[in-house]
Amino acid sequence: MRIALLTTGWLLFLIVAPLASPLPGPGGTVIAAFGLILVLRNSRWARHRFVRLKARWPRVGAFIDRILVRGSAKRRRAVAKRLAAN
Repeated sequence: MRIALLTTGWLLFLIVAPLASPLPGPGGTVIAAFGLILVLRNSRWARHRFVRLKARWPRVGAFIDRILVRGSAKRRRAVAKRLAAN
């Protein structure tokens, strides 16, 4: 099942999203986000690369975390907000 989800994520991200991007509306972006979500949830290699990307470019990583609505990003923002309030 995990391999099927990973394959589906790569297909959505690399093939379907570029094909849908010329169409009117945000379809390509939404499809790419769903593909990226599937890949990051099912690939240890992709998660490792994503962590390296976030370390090198924190603003890009924070933006992608916000788009993907990652639980870890929500927890980090909540902690930062609590620390800033104190």
